[in-house]
Amino acid sequence: MTHIGYLLADNSRLARWSFDQQVREIGVTGPQARLLLTLNRRPGQNQGFYAEQLEVEPITLCRMVDRLEEASMVERRPDPRDRRAWQLHLTGKSQKVVEKLQQRVDSLVEDMLAGLTSAERSEFARLLKVVGTNLSARRETARISNG
Repeated sequence: MTHIGYLLADNSRLARWSFDQQVREIGVTGPQARLLLTLNRRPGQNQGFYAEQLEVEPITLCRMVDRLEEASMVERRPDPRDRRAWQLHLTGKSQKVVEKLQQRVDSLVEDMLAGLTSAERSEFARLLKVVGTNLSARRETARISNG
């Protein structure tokens, strides 16, 4: 049997590649698309929050936001709780892009799950949540251990 760790990593890599190909056609990079989709779900957080969510260095996120701000797709607003920080928000222009991105994501998920019954899809989602919970607990334990 193929090692499950390999299967998870390889499928994740293939899904990310497919996602990057889909969003490139809309005119954004994969990381930019992930930021826009995250902003749509969780607007108004500071840049550090989004860097952590996307698992990129803060300076990398800052450059990404610079480009999206220049394209009028993201807006920085002062954080009322921390005058050194900026909260990020989508603009009206980016709302249309986010709708297209979500359509591409939905289509990609349909392609990925082709051949699975509704029950199998539900079970697959449940199992992925269990794996995610286990991995999150491991990460949190490591975070606590490392200070």
